[in-house]
Amino acid sequence: MTTEPNASTEQAGDEIRAALAGRWVAAAAPEVEAQAGALLAAAEGARRVIIDLSHIERLDTLGAWVLDRTRHELGAKGLKADFVGARAEHRILLDEVAYRGFAEAPVVRHSRLVDFLVDIGKAVVGTGRDIAQGTSFLGEVVAGLVRVALRPSRFRLPALVHQLEQVAFRGVPIITLISFLVGCIVAQQGIFQLQRFGAQPFVVDLVGILVLRELAVLLTSIMVAGRSGSAFTAEIGSMKMREEIDALRVMGLDPVEVLIIPRVLALIVGLPILTFLSSMAALFGGGLVAWIYGGISPEIFLARLQGAIAMSTFLVGLIKAPFMALVIGLIASLEGLAVQGSAESLGRQVTSSVVKSIFMVILVDGLFAMFFAAINY
Repeated sequence: MTTEPNASTEQAGDEIRAALAGRWVAAAAPEVEAQAGALLAAAEGARRVIIDLSHIERLDTLGAWVLDRTRHELGAKGLKADFVGARAEHRILLDEVAYRGFAEAPVVRHSRLVDFLVDIGKAVVGTGRDIAQGTSFLGEVVAGLVRVALRPSRFRLPALVHQLEQVAFRGVPIITLISFLVGCIVAQQGIFQLQRFGAQPFVVDLVGILVLRELAVLLTSIMVAGRSGSAFTAEIGSMKMREEIDALRVMGLDPVEVLIIPRVLALIVGLPILTFLSSMAALFGGGLVAWIYGGISPEIFLARLQGAIAMSTFLVGLIKAPFMALVIGLIASLEGLAVQGSAESLGRQVTSSVVKSIFMVILVDGLFAMFFAAINY
């Protein structure tokens, strides 16, 4: 029995018939190449080549690829080459490795103005898609909350407590420290600017109103978006990559109830608490700087602060906090669920989560500012 690859040729007029035999496999690659080269040389001067594969004992991917390449090389020389007698399994392999040409992409002339307008259009469409997905996801979360409210046994209290610890308790040191430093900076700059007009005592009004209405909730929300929002996206995204979310569905559990609701509720509860602590830290920093740089004693600072602010000033910041927490939680969870199966996708979605959350926090703050100004609150 012949085992080495072999190609015997017969010429009849302008037609050559090549009978192939043996094992055309990778283990005999040098012989396969040699026989293919001999077939090309024997075909010189002919017009048609018939390649008979009926006596091939074994054919693998390499052998099929060499044969198909040989046929195309014969065709490039102007010869018509055909395979005959191939067994069904060999025919399938030859079809799979068949050479396929790729047409060159047509060169399209681009206009910078058109490309710029196209980018703007894509950004607008992407924004609209994000808004639609966010609205749909908000509906899923609300539906999940309703199901949990109707059946309290489905609520996972330990998960909520764990997320509260991660979001609120462990976030207290960094948020209070940053708020304290920002309060010090605002008071220092206020004193230096107001002393030109002999209005240093008004720095108390500046710090009190600015911190309680805007700065505390903004700083806290941005820090939570960068700290907890990114963590939510990374956690949910990692579970998506490892197919743990699919496993939850297979077990009959709703990922929204198991993963999303405890995180969103933890943010809604924890962010107002952190906002309050941020306000106190910023006011303490402002009072300390006012005492050191402006000569305003703590007693005078507190007395003037009570006259400068009202309960509405304090409540404005706290009212914003739950809404900002909801926005951060929804964006972080939605971006986590959008993660694909690669580390690159995970990094991209975490970055997108932080950027979108900070942008939406500032946008929501602006909308609340216009609302409160309209109702004179």
